[in-house]
Amino acid sequence: MSIPAPRIAILPGDPAGVGPEMAVRLLQREANRAMAELVVFADPVVLQAGERIVGQGPLPVTAIDRPPAANDAPQAGRLLFMAGDALAGTAPPLGACSVESGRSVLASLDAALHAVEAGVCDGIVFAPFNKHSLRMGGMTAEDELRYIQERLAVQGFVCEFNITGKLWTSRVTSHVPVREVADLITQAAVCDAVRIIDQALRRAGVARPRIAVSGLNPHAGDGGSIGAEEIEIIEPAIRAMQAEGVQASGPWSPDTVFVAARRGDFDAVVSMYHDQGQIAMKLLGFEQGVTLHGGLPVPVATSASGSAFDIAGRGLAQIEGLQQAFSICCRMAGAVRAGRAMA
Repeated sequence: MSIPAPRIAILPGDPAGVGPEMAVRLLQREANRAMAELVVFADPVVLQAGERIVGQGPLPVTAIDRPPAANDAPQAGRLLFMAGDALAGTAPPLGACSVESGRSVLASLDAALHAVEAGVCDGIVFAPFNKHSLRMGGMTAEDELRYIQERLAVQGFVCEFNITGKLWTSRVTSHVPVREVADLITQAAVCDAVRIIDQALRRAGVARPRIAVSGLNPHAGDGGSIGAEEIEIIEPAIRAMQAEGVQASGPWSPDTVFVAARRGDFDAVVSMYHDQGQIAMKLLGFEQGVTLHGGLPVPVATSASGSAFDIAGRGLAQIEGLQQAFSICCRMAGAVRAGRAMA
């Protein structure tokens, strides 16, 4: 059975950053519009600002008052625009966090999530958010992934996957202070991070993913002389995953595991905390990096780059990462649409 065209929600990101111009460049590409039916959720001034910065004329959008019905089959090539009014017609200043930017992003995200809940949209692609603006705008969750998890009432483990080329990463802890990391490294948490990326890679077509699990301490604890987490927590978690049939190995030394991964020894690396994996992945390919939110009912993807306030409005932002995020989301969302059709 062929995979049907999905319907994807598009969010142009923080109005004060590079997101609007990145989203416009993404949507200008006819090949992208041909992959799915796209619904842009945004304040009109945000979309207009992106069009003005890019300087290539308005997008061929069709304005709508409400999202399509769930039983309305998506039409690949159709670009719809669902206008919000959180900014009341006034775009915030570029290059700075603000309450207004945060509220605008949350309003657009809520509208997209409502469409997901209603079975209308099969995935979400968003240009970079700014977490401080989101918090100023009212977000109390750890990050946008946990916000989405709460909003969709998702139970169980969720995780950011970072993808560069063919290499994927997950992590045991995410946007928490470094001083709290060690206390959050438990056997169950390590198993969750291994299991979720194994399942995601299998859905992406990797028959038996090779997963490297990083240690927490320098040199993976050096046999217990630099910490006991590897011996007491991480090794037992790896053995438990192997007993489930997962091809996991480690714990590997954090300072060399990505050298082996770059060589092609692994399909994925599970890191213990945010920067342990993020620094390596961004060095491997910052411009092409993708962040995919795992554990949700639909794919939610963005570029690994941030809101880049320093170059906002200058038309310099590259969209390779957002393009890869869009392509991955469309492929995965097609499967979501097919599953809904069979239900």
